Amino acid sequence: MKKILTIISIFLIFIVKVNAVELNISSKTAILYNLDTGEVLYEKNADEKVSIASLTKIMTALITLENIEDINKQIILTSDDFEGLIEANAVTAGFTKGEVVTYKDLLYGLILPSGADAAKALARNVAGSETNFIKKMNEKVKQLDLKQTNFSTVIGLDDENNYSTAKELSIIFKEALKNKDFKTIITTKEYTSSDGKIKFKSTIQSNAKKFAIDVPYILGGKTGTTTDAGLCLATIAKAGSVNYMLVTTGALYDKKAPHHIEDAKTIYDYFINNYSNQKIVNKNKPFKTIKTKYTSNDALKLYPTKDITLYLKNDYNKNNIKYVYQGKEEITSFAKKGETLGTLKIYYKGKLLDTQTIKLNENLNFSISAFIKQEAILIVSIVIVFSLIIILLKKKKPKAS
Repeated sequence: MKKILTIISIFLIFIVKVNAVELNISSKTAILYNLDTGEVLYEKNADEKVSIASLTKIMTALITLENIEDINKQIILTSDDFEGLIEANAVTAGFTKGEVVTYKDLLYGLILPSGADAAKALARNVAGSETNFIKKMNEKVKQLDLKQTNFSTVIGLDDENNYSTAKELSIIFKEALKNKDFKTIITTKEYTSSDGKIKFKSTIQSNAKKFAIDVPYILGGKTGTTTDAGLCLATIAKAGSVNYMLVTTGALYDKKAPHHIEDAKTIYDYFINNYSNQKIVNKNKPFKTIKTKYTSNDALKLYPTKDITLYLKNDYNKNNIKYVYQGKEEITSFAKKGETLGTLKIYYKGKLLDTQTIKLNENLNFSISAFIKQEAILIVSIVIVFSLIIILLKKKKPKAS
């Protein structure tokens, strides 16, 4: 955990800007994050206020999970949970009046098939009414300090008072992902209700399969579609050691092709194919050697104290990494393990990444042969001096009478 926090702190200190790329996508707005670092990798009109369709249900799920104690609690569906859905041509999960279900069933029905019946049932049971539930949604908006988001529906039907931006939706999505149950639900490909009557499938995975769109790295997400909003999508993905989150809105609505999933593939593929986590500093690779005295080895290798990993282009220039060491350039065998040798500063493209205290991490054994070899002149000089002294002393010694 300590290592992870260290790496994250380095990322936060040093942010590599990679979001200047232009990609050919249908979506009107988009934002892509490196979830490991919080870094925005790509943006397109991310602050533009838009209709958000069923991405609304991300907030519906979040409010539900924050206000229930037992996800397995059973509730009975009533006629109120289905009122107006047929007239609105809303997508339903397939629940029926009088059915006994759990909050868990409703949450899966809300996210996987985007069931409006699940949304209404959750609102009624959590807050007593849709109106009260929507108040909770907008209270959460204020808590998250979102300036361009408002909710007027728990479902996401077109309404001029139900809106957000790609950036603010991403904040809501990240907040929801902190909840273990939400993340489990949104990454589930298939779920059977507790009574065994209904089977839900992820609309993202089913559409991707139907139209032969290869997106194996997408772990899960939420779709949204209305006339005003177009095709919307919020997903999380993982490729290699990198975790991503993408929100797109306003893709061209076309029954012949899921353009929101095509856009996700375009964006993810670009970054997955061109960027990755690069270990630019390896604690097992020496950055410098200094001289030693009175040991069997002539030099001592100095190593960084920890690894540093950055999300960079695969062909990044290694010459942009600079080590600046200030400290001892020579050490004797009399130095003790743990003794401070100096300070190492590590830069990338002129920006300071980290400052490390370099210490002696091993004991240096005294070598008599190395001592004699390295101090030969001194030893010879001492021998000569002593020899001269002895000679002089002998010359000064008085002769016996």
